[in-house]
Amino acid sequence: MEAAERRCAVAGERWTPSRRRTYELLLQAGSPVKAYDLISSYAHDGEPVAKPPTIYRALEFLTAQGLVHRIESMNAFLACGSNPHGRSTEFLICDCCGRVEELGVGMDGAAFPAASARGFRPSRMVMEVHGACVDCSSGQPN
Repeated sequence: MEAAERRCAVAGERWTPSRRRTYELLLQAGSPVKAYDLISSYAHDGEPVAKPPTIYRALEFLTAQGLVHRIESMNAFLACGSNPHGRSTEFLICDCCGRVEELGVGMDGAAFPAASARGFRPSRMVMEVHGACVDCSSGQPN
């Protein structure tokens, strides 16, 4: 949490209570969370439940700062794990149990130069690999 706050300060951005609470909920979840699930978990210490625009603005900010990833195929958000400064993110998504693992291999080393060679100016890349995790593919319970 402190590292995220410092990162925002260095970028000249404000670390507001709604951004902090949204990020805190994603860290606590440890797995992808849909925006509307965050709304229901938002109330804390007598504070009112957040309205959808508050959550969506916080998620947009956290994503832009590289603190949160949006997993497009699940329409869910995940606190950044292994690659907070990279321009690429890779996920392994189990279609059986829903487990999501951030791969963190830095695919931008190959994809960005290839895109640039074609005159394309990439800004970010998200790769989602769907399949079965080791537990599901071996028939073991999760």
